[in-house]
Amino acid sequence: MQNGGMDELQIQTERVDDIPLLMAQQRKMGLTQVVNEAMSVHGNRQGLSVGDLLATWLSFILSEGDHRMMAVEEWAAARLVLLAELTNTEVTSKDFTDDRLADVLRMLSDDESWAAIEARLGQRIVQVYDLGAKPVRLDSTTVAVHHEAEGLFQYGYSKDRRPDLVQFKVMLGTLDPLGMPLATLVPAGNEADDGLYLPTIERVRRIVGQGGQLYVGDSKMSALATRAALAQAGDYYLMPLPRRQQGPDELSGWLMPVSGGDQSLTQVWLERDDEEKTLWALGYEQERERSLDEVSWSERVLVIFRPALARQERANLAKRLAKAEAELRKLTPRRPRTAPKFASQAELEATAQVILKQYQVDGLLQVTCTRTVEERTIRCYGDRPARTEVCYRETVQVQRDAAAIRQVRQQLGWRLYVTNAPDQRLPLELAVLTYRDAPRIELAFRRLKGRSLGIRPIYTHRDDHTTGLVRLLSLALRVLTLTEFVVRERLREAQEALAGLYPGQPTRQTDRPTTERLLRVFKGLNLSLVRFGGQQMCHITPLSSLQQRILELLGLSDTIYSRLATADASIPP
Repeated sequence: MQNGGMDELQIQTERVDDIPLLMAQQRKMGLTQVVNEAMSVHGNRQGLSVGDLLATWLSFILSEGDHRMMAVEEWAAARLVLLAELTNTEVTSKDFTDDRLADVLRMLSDDESWAAIEARLGQRIVQVYDLGAKPVRLDSTTVAVHHEAEGLFQYGYSKDRRPDLVQFKVMLGTLDPLGMPLATLVPAGNEADDGLYLPTIERVRRIVGQGGQLYVGDSKMSALATRAALAQAGDYYLMPLPRRQQGPDELSGWLMPVSGGDQSLTQVWLERDDEEKTLWALGYEQERERSLDEVSWSERVLVIFRPALARQERANLAKRLAKAEAELRKLTPRRPRTAPKFASQAELEATAQVILKQYQVDGLLQVTCTRTVEERTIRCYGDRPARTEVCYRETVQVQRDAAAIRQVRQQLGWRLYVTNAPDQRLPLELAVLTYRDAPRIELAFRRLKGRSLGIRPIYTHRDDHTTGLVRLLSLALRVLTLTEFVVRERLREAQEALAGLYPGQPTRQTDRPTTERLLRVFKGLNLSLVRFGGQQMCHITPLSSLQQRILELLGLSDTIYSRLATADASIPP
C-alpha cells in the first residue's frame, strides 16, 4: 500500500482463499443461527454476534488447521474487509482477542446451551440433507496432554500409547454414512467407556428420536445393561462380544455345528469400486432369549468367519510362537554358571510363565524347567591349590502342543456378534457389512487429532475451556464431514470425477475427494482494493472452472466470491 494525498495510489490486498466457502457452508447448515438462538449473552455485548464470531473462528481453524486462540486476532486483522462483507457487520481485530474467544469456549462448556446447539443443529442437518434412518456409531478416544493430573486430566488407559501422560476422553455418536458427529461427550481420562454409551445415546435421541434406531458400537458397548436399555426403548444394537465372553470353550460350542457339517454358512460378498466381488465373510445365526431385571427380549447371535482375518491372526500366532520359543531358549545358558541367575527353580518357572503370557501362547507351548547344582574339582596349577567349584545350570525345554495349537487355529477368524434387530431390518449379510464400516468413526478421530483440526497439542488448562474447545472442534468436524458427503453424493449421482485436486498430477481424477483437498483448491484467491483520486475499485481473483464446479456441487452460488468485488471499505491511511 502506498500512502499520501488523495491523488496517490493506495492498494490493499487481503487473502480470501476458502473463507467465503466455509462461511457460506456454515450458514447453509444453520450453524450461525442455531448458536445465536441457543447462546444467552450479556445485553451490553457489542461487536460480532456469538454466532458470527464462532463461524469465523471455525473458518480460521478449518482453513489454517490451527485452533490456537492467540493466532486468530492477527489472522483477522489481515482480512477485515473480507470478514465485514461476509458477516455484514463492521469488524475489528479486537472482536477476536483471546478474551473474546475464551468467552466463546466458556459458553460452549455450558451443558444446557451445548445440548440445545447439538439438538437443533443435528435436527436441521438431518432434515435438510435427508439423513434419517441411518445407523449411529459410538466410540471414544483419548487425548494425551502435558498437564498436571486434575479435573478432566487424569491417568488412564491411553489409546495414544502414552501411559506416562495424563489425558481426557472424547466420546462421539456419529451418523452413517457421513461419520458426522451428532453427540459429543468430554469425560475425564480415567472414566470407563462402558458407562458412556447410554448418556451419548440419550443425546442422539434428541435428534433422531427414540424407537427403531440402530446403534453400532465395539465390544465395550456390549454390557448387558446397555443392551437391555436399548431393547426396552425399542431401539436396536449391533456389536461384537468381547473376547472374554467368547472364550475357547464357548466359541467351540458355537463352532461345533459347523465343524460337524450340520450347519450351512451364508456367504457375504463385498462389491468393490471396480465392480468385482470379494468373499468378505461366512456365517450363520441363532436366536436366543435374554433378560435383565424386568426386561426380556430376543437376541440374534451372528457367528461370523472372515478369511482375511483368519490369515492375519494365524500369521500373528506363528510369529508369537516363534518369539516366545526364542525368549524361552535364552533362559538356558550355553555353559554352567558359578553364580545362579535365578534364586530357585520356582523363580525360573515364574519367568517362563511371564514370557508365555507376554506373547499370549500360554497352553500352546509345553515348558519344562530344571535347575541343577553340579560340583567339579579343579586341579592344582602352579601355586594354586586344588579346589571344588559349585556350578548352577538352568535348563528350559520347549515343545509345541500340536493339538492345542490346531484347536486355536481352527477358531481364529471367528467372531460372535449380537443384535436385537429383526432379520427383516438387518439380515446377516447387511449386519456384517454394516459393522465393517466402523473405520468411519475412526476417520473422525483422526481428523480431530491430526492435521485437519489438530487438537494436539492442546493449550487450554481449565476444564471449561477444554470442554468448550472439544465441542468447538466437533462443530468443525461436522462441517468437514457434511461437505465431503454432499460433494461425493453429487458426483455419484452425476457419475462424474474431479481432476486437478492433486498437486503435480493435473489429470488424476477422483469421485471421492476429501474436504481438505477441496478447500486446498481455493488457496491463492485474493481481494484487492485500489483507491486513486477519490475513487475506489475492488478486484477478486477470478474463479477457475474447478472452483466453480466445487461450489456448484455444494449447492453454493459463485456470487459468494464475485460479490466481494463490490466491497465498500476505506483503506486506512
